[in-house]
Amino acid sequence: MSQEQGQTIYLKDYRVSDYLIETVELDFDLHETHTDVVTTTVYYLNPEASTTLPPLTLNGRNLELTGFKMDGAEVGSEDYNIADEVLTFEPNAERFTLEIRTRIEPQNNKALEGLYKSRGLFCTQNEAQGFRRITYFLDRPDVLATYKTTLRADKEKYPVLLSNGNCVEQGELEYGRHYSVWEDPHKKPCYLYALVAGNLKHIEDTFTTSSGRKVLCQVYAEPGNEDKCGHALESLMRAMRWDEEVYRCEYDLDRYMIVAVDDFNAGAMENKGLNIFNSQLVLADPKTATDNDYRYIEGVVAHEYFHNWSGNRVTLRDWFQLSLKEGFTIFRDQSYSADQYSPVVQRIEDVRVLRNHQFPEDAGPMAHAVRPESFVEIDNFYTSTVYNKGAEVIRMMHRVLGEEKFFKGTDTYFERYDGQAVTTDDFRNTLIEASGVDLSLFERWYQQAGTPTLKAQGNYDANAEEYTLAFQQECAPTPEQPEKRPFPIPVVLGLLDEKGDDLPLQLKGETQSWEGSRTLMVEEPTKEFVFSGVKAQPTPSFLRGFSSPVNMNFEYTDKELQHLLAYDSDLFNRWDASQKLCLKTILKLVGDYQQDKELKLESSFVDAFGRLLSQKDLDKAF
Repeated sequence: MSQEQGQTIYLKDYRVSDYLIETVELDFDLHETHTDVVTTTVYYLNPEASTTLPPLTLNGRNLELTGFKMDGAEVGSEDYNIADEVLTFEPNAERFTLEIRTRIEPQNNKALEGLYKSRGLFCTQNEAQGFRRITYFLDRPDVLATYKTTLRADKEKYPVLLSNGNCVEQGELEYGRHYSVWEDPHKKPCYLYALVAGNLKHIEDTFTTSSGRKVLCQVYAEPGNEDKCGHALESLMRAMRWDEEVYRCEYDLDRYMIVAVDDFNAGAMENKGLNIFNSQLVLADPKTATDNDYRYIEGVVAHEYFHNWSGNRVTLRDWFQLSLKEGFTIFRDQSYSADQYSPVVQRIEDVRVLRNHQFPEDAGPMAHAVRPESFVEIDNFYTSTVYNKGAEVIRMMHRVLGEEKFFKGTDTYFERYDGQAVTTDDFRNTLIEASGVDLSLFERWYQQAGTPTLKAQGNYDANAEEYTLAFQQECAPTPEQPEKRPFPIPVVLGLLDEKGDDLPLQLKGETQSWEGSRTLMVEEPTKEFVFSGVKAQPTPSFLRGFSSPVNMNFEYTDKELQHLLAYDSDLFNRWDASQKLCLKTILKLVGDYQQDKELKLESSFVDAFGRLLSQKDLDKAF
C-alpha cells in the first residue's frame, strides 16, 4: 500500500501486501559524514494476494541507492524504477533474496525520523513511516519479519551499540572500531525497529519472570544522568510484574532496555525490547522532581512496556487501526496507575484529559473517528481521540463484560493473534466470542466522531412509588458525518435516598433488585427506565466512575448537588458534583459582586464540604 506525498489513503481501499518478508538482516556502518546500510531481505509471494508475480514496490525517502542484488546477482538500473519515493522492481521468482545498499546522512536528518544523529548520538524513530528513510522497504505494519542487526562504529565515540532483541556477538575491529550483533526472534513490523549508538551510561537490575527466566533490565542515559534513572528502572519492573499478574503477559526476551534521549520528537517509543524515551520521561531527581513527575514517569514507562503485547506481539494491520494498540494500552496503563496509587484520583485525571483535550477536539473542525476512514498524513492522527477516547471505548466494553469475561477475551486475543497484524474488529469480535456478550454496536464508537450528549429527566410518582428516568441521546454533526446512529452508552447509575444511602435498584416487572450501582444500556435515541419500590424522591447519580465519554445533561438543583457531594458512594461523582456546585457558586458570587451585594457562602454549601472533609475513611489522595 504505497503512498505518494499528499495522496489521500482510504481504509476501504486496504488490500493485503503482494509480497511478505521472512527475514531481515541489517548491517550499519556508522561514520561521521554518512552511514552505509546493507539490507538483506528474504521476500516471498503472498498466497492470499496473487498467484502471478506482480511488481514489488518498496518505499524509500532521501536515500542514495549504492547497490542492488537479487539472489546474489546484480540488478541493473534498467530493471528497476525509482519515482515518487517508490522503487518498483519485477521479480522473476516467488521467493527471492534482495540485497539493497543505501547511503544516508543521519547528521543531516532534521526530521528526526528513520536514523538520525543528534548531540553525538545515533538514534531511530520509525513509527509511523520512518523506516523508509533507512532503506527501500515494504514500509507497512502488516508485513512482519524477524530481524538481525550488525552495528559498526568508532569505539571511543560510540562505545554503546544497541538494537532490538538479544546481543549475540560483539568484538573489536581495525582502526579503533568495534561491532555488535543483535537478534530479535519475534516477528515485528519495521516501525518497531530501533538502534542506538553513542556514549551512554546505564543502571541495571534483574527481573525474574513468573516462569523463572532472568531478564536483564537496563536504563541508559547520557553520562552524569544515570543516577536519575532509578525510578524508571523500578517502574519498569513493577509494570512487568503487574502485566504478568493481571493480564498473564510474560516478557519474552533476555533483555529489556530503555534509552533516555534529549532530542526525540515523540514522548516515548515502544520498539521491541529497546524503548526510546524523551529524557524528561525517564530522569527524575528528588531535589527537583515533584510527586506528579514521578507518577507521570511511572505511567509512561508502564505504557511503553505494556505495548510489548498490546502493539508488538499483536500489532496493527494498517494505520487506521492505530487505536487498537494505543487505546488498549492507554486503558492498560490507566488501570495499572489506578492499582498503584488512588483509583479515583487516577480516574479524575483520565477524565480531565478527556474533557480538556478530547471533547474540544470532537467539537472542532478536526473531529475524527477513533478509527478514521481516510488520511493524508498518518502522523496527524496521533491524537487524544485515538488514544484517550479509544481507551474509553475499551473501558466501556470492560464495564459491560465485567472483569472475568473481559480477561477471558483478552487472553484469547493475545493467544490467537500472537505474531499477527489485526484490526479493532478482530479485538472486539474476540471479546464477543469469548464472553458470549453482543458488543457489535460498539463499532459505532470506532466509526463515528463527536461527543454524544445524554439528556435525562426524572419523574417521581409517590402514589405508585415509582421513579422514571427518561434518556435522550444526540450527537452534533461533525465533518463528513452530518447524521449519527445512536451510540451504545453504558450508564452506571445509583439512586440516593434522603439519608444519602444507595437505594436498591429494581426495574418495574423484575423480581430481584440490584444493590448499589447498576449499569443501564442506552443504545437508542430515547429510552425509559422505571424503578419500583422507591419510597421517596431520590437523587440520581449518573455515569458513576464516568462510565461513558459523554456530556451528561441533567438539571440538578443546588440541594441535589450538595447531597451528592456529601454522600455519594461513588467518589468520582462526589468530585464531579463539587465541580458543578463550585462553578455555580462562583458565578452567583460574581453576580452578587456586580450588584454590590454581600458576598457569602450558603451554609448548605459549607456543610456539604464539611461532611466530605470529616469522613476519615476516604481515600487520602482523593
